[in-house]
Amino acid sequence: MTSALSGLRVLDVTQVMAGPFCAMLLADLGADVVKIEPPSGDSTREMPGAVGTDSPSFNAVNRGKRSIVLNLKTPGGRDVFTRLARTADIVIENYRPGVMASLGLDYAALSALNPRLIYASISGYGQTGPQRSKGGFDLIAQGVSGIMSITGEPGGPPVKAGVPLTDLGAGLFALVGILAAVEARHSTGTGQQVDTSLVDAGVALSVWEATEYFSGAGVPVALGSAHRMNAPYQAIRCADGYITLGAANERLFRKLCDVLGHTEWTTMQEFSDNASRVKHRAALAGRIEAITSQQPRAHWLALLETNDIPCGPINNYAQVFADPQVRAREMAVEVDHPTLGRLKTLGSPIKMSATPPVVTRRAPMLGEHTDDVLAEAGLSAGEIGELRRSGAVR
Repeated sequence: MTSALSGLRVLDVTQVMAGPFCAMLLADLGADVVKIEPPSGDSTREMPGAVGTDSPSFNAVNRGKRSIVLNLKTPGGRDVFTRLARTADIVIENYRPGVMASLGLDYAALSALNPRLIYASISGYGQTGPQRSKGGFDLIAQGVSGIMSITGEPGGPPVKAGVPLTDLGAGLFALVGILAAVEARHSTGTGQQVDTSLVDAGVALSVWEATEYFSGAGVPVALGSAHRMNAPYQAIRCADGYITLGAANERLFRKLCDVLGHTEWTTMQEFSDNASRVKHRAALAGRIEAITSQQPRAHWLALLETNDIPCGPINNYAQVFADPQVRAREMAVEVDHPTLGRLKTLGSPIKMSATPPVVTRRAPMLGEHTDDVLAEAGLSAGEIGELRRSGAVR
């Protein structure tokens, strides 16, 4: 079966999370992704659980790729990279702005040799602006972009989102830009540069928060699990823990009131419409929890589901991967790894009827494919040996 992106060659010059995640999704979809690592390897190879230069964390965002080691600080390493870029479709890099230019490997230099090249740059703050030269980490970007100011309980200390939203968001936005550039190239014949950043991603994901601010409602604050635009829509306390409840429109709210035995709530001024319920969300949640706290979660989940009121358990990750729906959707798969053994990894959330992603290929060993990739680029065994002796490749 031909994969969706078969025939595309990607040079992945990224480390850690945002860039590798973007490139991995391209690999899942069938692109030939060549991960270009420094002599010490991607730093995630040393994360907890590592065996030598292999770790579960590295495998989590680098499956399906081929690894070569190039020392871009050497003329030989840069020459090899340039040679590979002449025939590549896509380059993805996540150095600080200016680093690739200092190496002579930026978009301007490489597109002059390969006008069809699509060159994606992922950075902390973007390729333009007064803070472009600053490094970026997800934690920092969550703070700068406002996410930490609206995460956590009201009046509590700032809290980051539990998952690296700006890292993953920047990677996903870069993926969208890359695929859009591939489509544009079909008609223009030329590539372009794609520029995404962690801070931009955090701001872009703040859809409801920006809407609240732009509409003059004030500066958004943390609401715990509650929603800015709908109520009741949050975690609700039961006798033995919490569930989620989303009665986010008039029909559902009326049905909820009926199930809870308080139809009079629908006639109360403070709960008469969604805007009023949002304004009085804390009072509404208190009334709901006064009832739900009398019975366990299983009771309320069964009753709410029977009445088609959106609700759900709050799972820990052991429960997530035991969930029959998650299992049916193959969101956890296993791969065999030479040093890590049988390794569990995430499945793909992208389901396609004709060209589905392939997620059962392990991540590469450090430099595992150096000789193969360089031979494909036309280098002889003697040339490869000389580059290795000079420290340009490994």
